[in-house]
Parts: sequence; structure tokens; C-alpha cells
Amino acid sequence: MSTRHSKAAEAYQQKPEVVERHDKTFFGVRQKRDNMAHSLPEWEDLRTMASQIKKHTITHLADYLERFEQNAVKNGAHVHWAKDADEYNAIVCDILSSHGVRKVVKSKSMLTEECHLNENLEQHGVEVIETDLGERILQMMKLAPSHIVMPALHVHREDIGDTFRRLIPDFDAIASTYTAVGGSPADKNDPTFLTYVARMHLRRQFMEADAGMTGANFGIAETGDVVVCTNEGNADMSTSIPKLHIVSMGIEKLIPDYQAMGVFQRLLARNGTGQETTVYTSHFRGPRPGGEMHIVFVDNGRSSILGNPEHWQTLKCMRCGACMNTCPVYRRSAGYSYTYFIPGPIGINLGMLRDPFNYSDNVSACSLCCSCDNVCPVQVDLSSQVYRWRQQLDSLGKADPMKKTMSRGMSFLFDRPAVYQAALWMSPAVNWLPGVLLNSGLNPWAYGHKMMKFPKKSFHQLWKEKKV
Repeated sequence: MSTRHSKAAEAYQQKPEVVERHDKTFFGVRQKRDNMAHSLPEWEDLRTMASQIKKHTITHLADYLERFEQNAVKNGAHVHWAKDADEYNAIVCDILSSHGVRKVVKSKSMLTEECHLNENLEQHGVEVIETDLGERILQMMKLAPSHIVMPALHVHREDIGDTFRRLIPDFDAIASTYTAVGGSPADKNDPTFLTYVARMHLRRQFMEADAGMTGANFGIAETGDVVVCTNEGNADMSTSIPKLHIVSMGIEKLIPDYQAMGVFQRLLARNGTGQETTVYTSHFRGPRPGGEMHIVFVDNGRSSILGNPEHWQTLKCMRCGACMNTCPVYRRSAGYSYTYFIPGPIGINLGMLRDPFNYSDNVSACSLCCSCDNVCPVQVDLSSQVYRWRQQLDSLGKADPMKKTMSRGMSFLFDRPAVYQAALWMSPAVNWLPGVLLNSGLNPWAYGHKMMKFPKKSFHQLWKEKKV
């Protein structure tokens, strides 16, 4: 079995102060989510309703897709269908080419990451500018997102400041205007100052762009609306200045109507960032005056997931990131330890559905604590799915040889009560072994753990003596 995640996590653990900061930061978001949950008496009812809505929509997907297309076309939008990433990239390139587009401003979309759109467009001579601040920082630093909602939260402001000074051509001119409007950064890496620089830099990109691209948090079948939720307004800027608007939407993003939208609106931000709602919830029902709106629906394996009886529930996910914020493995190993582009519990499952041979290493990045199940706003059975994937590793040829050997040994022991009792009786002798032996490579348990002390009496003995 590949150990890429465990090796990457081990390397990350060599900087305890970084690990501690990452852990506290994301668990802090989890605590904000909990505060929001406790403030709503109907919280669990909302989760149940959201789960049922998603299940209903996904199991009637063909009907809702057809209804959405009919209404979107009535609203003046063009609807396209892509069976996979190659077809999606070709459709987007054709649209941009037919409009002579050389520069695109793009709001955050995990679907475009999934399909490697940016690289494809750049190969065709189209400049792509990410407009979500976190995504823009990572784009300039040539890094991938490490979280689906807060992609650059792991980056330090000193690194951001250095990147801006190196790569924003008019950095000094922008800094001078900051001083002119009353700002006076004592620290060149002051967050308020860096945000101002980013805002001015991005404003120019919006003005120069030939087209704007957005993802979609929801598609409302009843009206043909596309709903995009942001905290920075970048989706609105990407669609209100350029005349060409392209929406990238996975087919699982559909919900039936505005009643359903009301349920998800109350859950999305509360789970994702601990806010009551996102600052901007933008509804795009058609093109701007004199412009064009194109909606590209993408399958890219989603139909196959729907047909998978053990893992179809991953399609209910609305990408809030709550499972990552609560996951003890993600918090202490960080996003780049995972080999699939989406990390954390949902990423483990999506990666295995995409390519179980290539992403099987992530399956071990789970303590099976089930915390992800408890926080998921649409009640995806994330930990149960991870467990089921683990049961398939041997048939995939990806099982850890050492674990297989240990399992055979335990099976031999548990099937023979006399041998098991003898082993229990002898186990306290381990306490007398030299520490050099206990803490060597011969005992993998000792790595990262304090070696246990075996009690003089087993639980079975204490039970018989009625002392427990």
C-alpha cells in the first residue's frame, strides 16, 4: 500500500509550531460552527431536511436537470453538457475563442480545479485571474488550495506580503494611494494594508477582463437560477463588468426550488465559516443587458457515483468544509498531505471514487472518530464510507502487508481461547523488556505513542472477580 499521505504528514509534523497553529485555527472554525448550531433549536431538523432534499433531487436528477435547462433557456442563458473534464474544457475554450477572449476573471470553483481548467486555458493563450483573495494568493505563489472554503488560511501574512511585493507590478503605486487615503501601515505585512493592495490589484483585473467565470453553490431547477455565495463580492464583479459570463456547475448542485434554497442558505455559512450567512448571496437568472450567459453542466463521473450503492451519498455534499475543520487528522496533517486535490474526509471518499488505485493512501488518514458524520449538514456517512473503502484495500492490492500480517496473527489468537488466555497471562512480562527494544523499529506502536504498561490482571480476570 502507498504511504504517501503518512510520509507527507510525518514531514509536516517536524514543525510543531506550524501544526499547532493549523490545528487551533481550524478547530476554532469548528467551534464557531457549534455556536451557530446551538443558537438554532431546529438545527437537527434542518440537517435532516437538507439530507432528504438532496437525496430526493439526486434520485430524480434527470427530471430536475431537464427542468433547469428549460427555465434557464427561457431566461436567455445558453446551457451546455459535458460528460467529462476534456469535454468541459473544450466547451469553455470554444466559447472563449468564439468571443475573442484573452483574459478571464474567475471566482473560486472546485469544479474547475477538478477539471484543470486554468492550465488548459493558459495552454490556449488565455490569461486566467483568480479573484477570490485566497485563490489569488495561491495562484501567485503557484500553490494549490489546502482547504475547499479557506484555501490559503495556512499561508502566513509575511509570505503574502513578500509575494505581493514581488509579483504585483504597481505595488508601490498602490501603497502610495493607501497612504493618501489615510492609511499608515507601520507593518508592511499588516493585513488591512495587504487587503487594500489586493483589492486595488484585482479591480484592475476586473476592468481589463473579456469574460467572467463563476462556479455555482446551487442551481434552482424551478427558476433556472444559479446561486453563488461569497464573502468578497468577487463573483458579482466577475459578472457585472465583462459581458460574457460562464458558469461551471456539477450536475449534483441542483436543488428543486426556493423553499429548498432557504434550508441550505441557513446551513452553508454556519457550517463552513461559522457565519450566519455569507456576505454576498448572488442569484444569476440570465445574462446582463447586452451580454451572454453560458451554463456548463459537468458529469465527470458523477453518474457513476450515483449508481454506487455504497458511496452515492457523497453527491449530497455541498462543499462547506465542516468535515475538514473537525477532522483531527486533517487539522494536524494539513491539506497538502493528501494526494487528492480535495483533502479531509470528503476528499478521501471522492478520491477513491475517482481512482482507488492512485488515491488509496488517503484512506488511512482517518481515526474513525465519526466527528465528520456528526457535523455534516447533509448527513453524509463519511466515516462509514472510509471504513468500507478500507475493507476493499486488499482486493485492490493496496493493503498494508504489516497490517495483513497483524490481522492474521490476531485472528489466530482470537480463534484459540487457550492460546489467548496464555498470551494474556504472559503479557505483563513485556513491562520488563529493555526500553531499547520497546522503542525500536521492531515495535511500530512506540513511534508517536507512549508505550503502554500491561496490568497484572486482565479485564476478564477482574470481571470474574467482580471488580469492574
